Amino acid sequence: MQFTLTPIGFIESCYKEKFGIPRQPGLVEAARASLRLVPPFDRDEAVRGLEGFSHVWLIFGFHGTVEQGWKPTVRPPRLGGNKRLGVFATRSTFRPNPLGLSVVRLLKLDTTQGVVLELGGGDLLDGTPVYDIKPYLPYADVLPEAVGGFAPDVPDVAMPIQFTESAAKQVQYASRRYPNLQSLIEQMLRYDPRPAYFGDIDQNRQFGVRLYEFDVKWRIVEGSAVVVALERIDPASKYSSKSNDADPT
Repeated sequence: MQFTLTPIGFIESCYKEKFGIPRQPGLVEAARASLRLVPPFDRDEAVRGLEGFSHVWLIFGFHGTVEQGWKPTVRPPRLGGNKRLGVFATRSTFRPNPLGLSVVRLLKLDTTQGVVLELGGGDLLDGTPVYDIKPYLPYADVLPEAVGGFAPDVPDVAMPIQFTESAAKQVQYASRRYPNLQSLIEQMLRYDPRPAYFGDIDQNRQFGVRLYEFDVKWRIVEGSAVVVALERIDPASKYSSKSNDADPT
């Protein structure tokens, strides 16, 4: 039996492009997003009781890569970005059915005008369609004896983050509207969003990551990520970002 998936809502996220999104939920706790439900699902009775849970599971669509189709093998960054594994042994976005699964913190449930879930620690691109919400159950979803294959632990990456004097002032000013902006930048860059197989070829290259309505410019300098500028960008503009076929694991 075949059936059609219908989005119950869409994500409004601080991440405006694929490049820079953490490879797993929970790695960047400062990340913020809202899930706004759409009719006929935006009814307060549909989420009655959800406020009692600290976290929720989201089943969503990889709308940013769906046009590229699926790949039987991908290159996980945790393995250096050069070794290929089967797509079903990874959490790659390039899947036969482009569905993702993330657990996120439920910060607030607002039912005053429709239904909006305020979320923290997500790894969701702005505009992501969400197909289902399920409460996170600690007694069932936490499995201490589970084995994590080639990714058993949190990535062993703690790249130092620095800000130039001018960038620090720009971030401080922008933080009036986005109080978590500096933490978001630091936590996002800490895990080095560059494709793993780039190695050290980008020592003098400037990168840009789009967060909210800003283009965060940064470089790798002697093993540290140095933020050099925070530039406001036109929300209607198309921003060209780096992409690769790596698994987000």
